[in-house]
Amino acid sequence: MSNQPKVFALLAQIEGALRALADAQQAQPMRAYMQDQFAFLGIHATPRRQALRALPGLKDWTAPALLALAKALWALPEREFQYAAVDLLAKYHRQLDLQSLPSLIALVQRKSWWDSVDALAGVVGDILLQARQQGHDGQHTMDSCLGHSNVWVRRVAMLHQLGWKEQTDESRLLTYALRLASEPDFFIRKAIGWALRDYARTRPEVIRAFLAQHGQVFSGLTRREAAKHLV
Repeated sequence: MSNQPKVFALLAQIEGALRALADAQQAQPMRAYMQDQFAFLGIHATPRRQALRALPGLKDWTAPALLALAKALWALPEREFQYAAVDLLAKYHRQLDLQSLPSLIALVQRKSWWDSVDALAGVVGDILLQARQQGHDGQHTMDSCLGHSNVWVRRVAMLHQLGWKEQTDESRLLTYALRLASEPDFFIRKAIGWALRDYARTRPEVIRAFLAQHGQVFSGLTRREAAKHLV
């Protein structure tokens, strides 16, 4: 049975709920903060999420239906609809699986900026960690993403293990950092440092030794980010 009717029905409810909260005075500075790349309704995170909680739950939705809803929200012009899509994907990530990754990577490449990309990286990471805990290896998909022509997809590959702590694939993390080290892009350099700094909270001695051995290949930005909490 097609998912279209229920996707369109909930899409209309979400659009109505959020447009009812629109605040033009708030929209202007929000748009400016994102360098005028996106239109905004002017809704901050808390009221946006409260509005979503008031809508029907999606616990019985399949992965294709969730992804279809996310894609439909992505097509709407205001940025809050992309935020709503990521909120829902994150909340219901246990209903997604490795087969969902291509659709998520496709969203990464649409209306791309750090806000949506980093949120999607978190969803991708949740799915991959969940798969690992179930005995499935999906991280090889990130190996392919690391060499992707789209800089935002490469950023997702670098960031996907954020928060994994002791479950981090240490070898993969450090290998990714070295492979991306020569990239001039600010967002890649920042991502490398962020990923290393995050793991340094779990294994500071590993990151300290890694920077001592390889620090010269990284930008100053990356080194500063990676060592921010190292003594």
